This record gives sequence, C-alpha cells and structure tokens, in this order.
Amino acid sequence: MNPNVEVLPRAHGEPVLSAHMRTTPEDFFVEELSGFEPSGSGEHLLLTIEKRGMNTAFAAKRIAQWAGVGEVAIGYAGLKDRNAVTRQRFTVHLPKRVAPDLATLALEGEGEALRVVEHAWHAKKLPRGALAGNRFVLVLRDANGERDAVDARLRAIAERGVPNYFGEQRFGREGDNVKAALAMFGGRRVRRDQRTMLLSAARSEMFNRVLAARVRAGCWDRPLDGEVWMLDGSRSVFGPQPLDETLEQRLAAFDIHPTGPLWGRGELRSTGAAAACELGALGDEDALALRAGLEAEGLKQERRALRLRPADLAWSWRDDGALEIAFALPPGAYATVVLGELGDVRALGREG
Repeated sequence: MNPNVEVLPRAHGEPVLSAHMRTTPEDFFVEELSGFEPSGSGEHLLLTIEKRGMNTAFAAKRIAQWAGVGEVAIGYAGLKDRNAVTRQRFTVHLPKRVAPDLATLALEGEGEALRVVEHAWHAKKLPRGALAGNRFVLVLRDANGERDAVDARLRAIAERGVPNYFGEQRFGREGDNVKAALAMFGGRRVRRDQRTMLLSAARSEMFNRVLAARVRAGCWDRPLDGEVWMLDGSRSVFGPQPLDETLEQRLAAFDIHPTGPLWGRGELRSTGAAAACELGALGDEDALALRAGLEAEGLKQERRALRLRPADLAWSWRDDGALEIAFALPPGAYATVVLGELGDVRALGREG
C-alpha cells in the first residue's frame, strides 16, 4: 500500500502541471480562520501568532517558557507545519491575568521567526478543532505546463470541487504510518501518542481506498444506491436516502455531499451499491487486517464527505513564471489534495 496522494486517481484527468512548492517558507502561507470571537475577559490570554520555520508544538513550548507555565497550560486548535509561514491562535492559562511583556515573546532569526499579531483575554482554553478552516496562499515555482490548460483545470476545480482525500501528511514517508499500524495490530507495542497517530493513518487509508474506487468509477461526486449524505460544513449525516429532485438541487448547490466510511465497530450505514463499493475496496488482506484492528480498538463507524470544494479560489501567473494560488478549506481538508488535481506538485527535497 502506498497512500501518497500523487498516486491516487485524479478526478479531473491527466496532469496539466508540474511544479515545486515550499521553495521557501514564504511560498506556503496558512492562516487559521477563527471560529469565534474572544470573550474579552477570563484567565486565558488568546494570542494570534505568526511564525516562520517552526511547527505548532515548538511554538507552544516557546510560549510556555515565555509565560513561565507548563505546556499543559497552552491551547491551540490545529497543527501547522514548520516549513511555512503560518498564522494561528494559542491560549495561555494565566489565572492572575498577569502576562510578561509581549515584546519578549518575539523571535527573529535566520531560520525561525515568531511575532504576536493580536492578543485578547478569553474565558476558555482553546481546544483542538476550534477553527472554521484555513486560508492558503501558495506559490508554485518551476511551473511547467500549458497555462491555458492549467487555468481550465483550476476553473473546473472551482466549479466541481475535488475528491476529499486525506493528504500524504497523514501517512508518513512511503506509507510508513500504515505499515506501522498493521504491525501494531499484529501485536507490536507502541507509545500512546503513536497509537493515536497510527489509528488515524489506518482509518485515512481505508477512506482513501474507497474514494479512489469511486473516482475510478466516476461517482465520487454523484450518489450510488444506498448513499449516506453529509451536510456541508458539518459532520451531520442522514440517509441512506435515494436521490430525488430536492436532493439533486442540494447536491448541485454543494449543500450536501456523498460520504465514505471512517472505519470502526458496527455495521456500515450505507446500503446497496454504496456499501458494495465500500466493502469491495476494502476486501484484500491488508484492508481486512486494518478493519479488524480498528474494530478491536473500539473505534465506531463514522462518515466523511467524498467531495471538497475550495472556497474563494483565485490564482495568478507572476512575472517570474510562478503560479500563485489562494483558497480556503474547512478543517480536516488538505491543500496538497487540491494541488494534486493539477499534477505533480512537490516540495523541494521530496523527489522520491
């Protein structure tokens, strides 16, 4: 198994572009879209931090050291990569409402930088997932492809969306996390934090297999008999329910999406042709081992939308030949999956 997004089938046809991303951190800008306004009072200092060359865990550790608190006092909604410029929120629990000088938190170095963009008091610690999504501004360099074909592909993505694959970040190099999950299910002992990561990788591999099968069949954004639907912007599902005129209109408006399984205990919610497709994609020896392992861990059957449409997709060709693309995605979606529909877009240093 190799769940690298580059080998998954594309919904929009053959590649139209090859390019490099993350040539510099500034070429990959990510900004969290906030899911709430600060309360203005409370014991938690809510910081909006812009950072370069450091991941979220490293930034949280630095904030904890600056505040003189343990890392457990730091909250953040999501994880951001090191090789990027990222803007995200952190909370710091300060019961006495006394914070050190914000200027002393700033860092400016050759490879790393951190600055405070905004700050306010808030009533609660920031929990994981407390964001409305992420906005990306990406610069693709060494772009090789016919501009008219690239522009047409981007217009198709804006109109139709893309398959909502889990990105390659979830799986590690060459699918190592899935291999490790199989070993864990076979009896190998792992640390608790590793276990959570490997369970996510196993579930994501299963979902990607089902979605890939539906992309090959041309029904990733169209329903099968026995389809389960998900409301856009939520995890709420309903069905199985056959397509009728009302659902057809909602599907066209991106108000609802077909779904695939996040594997766990219990029966599949889908029925008919949808269930047959899902079980057919998950019937080989490795998939059966992953299914059994996830069930043994007690995870429950859940669903994920098969379709993803980037919001506010815009692009421009720069004078230096680079392609700049901007769009927003909901939580749990991957910018690399959007780029994968263009063709072979790789980070420098990851050629293999």
